[in-house]
Amino acid sequence: MQEPANTVGVLALQGDVREHEAAFVDLGVPSRRVRRPADLDGLSGLVLPGGESTTLSLLLESSGLFEPLAAAVRGGLPVCGTCAGLILLAARVQDGRPDQRSLGVLDVTARRNGYGPQRYSFESVIQPAGALADDDHEPIPAVFIRAPIVVDVGPSVEVLGTIDTPDGIRPVAVRSGHVLAVTFHPELTQDRRLHRHFASMMGALTARR
Repeated sequence: MQEPANTVGVLALQGDVREHEAAFVDLGVPSRRVRRPADLDGLSGLVLPGGESTTLSLLLESSGLFEPLAAAVRGGLPVCGTCAGLILLAARVQDGRPDQRSLGVLDVTARRNGYGPQRYSFESVIQPAGALADDDHEPIPAVFIRAPIVVDVGPSVEVLGTIDTPDGIRPVAVRSGHVLAVTFHPELTQDRRLHRHFASMMGALTARR
């Protein structure tokens, strides 16, 4: 059977796979689950869901997916990492395990569990910036669960969203070319702006629909 145009893959080793799929259903964008290297064929984009970043790294290795996925992303496949997915994309990771691997395609430093353990999970609103604010400046609701912190961003990285914290304004949504990453879980709210933006990066939708 021929693959539908502009199909997005959702890495299905752990995390909120169904919730990401539901978000793309709302946008009319076809998706399929990625569990093995052959599942990468024919995709127009790929989502790396949240979960536990060290476990995700180990599962990518044991499934044989790490190297093919890395090659696809480094070759230009649009990718969106949420929470642990951002850690997997980051060039530099603080407080990670020595055997933890990342793809290193996003010029940021990410700190694992930057706000503390599970009991410090929280909800907030994000102030959109850049392309996310082009058509809608309304704050974006967001859920943070054992979320990483973006400690710094390189010159090639655009900040698309921030939150106010007691320690100041922190970037929570960033993009560099074909790589989009957020520290929160956009799939756990009904706001589809992040998924819409990623779909536009894939060419599946215009920026606003």
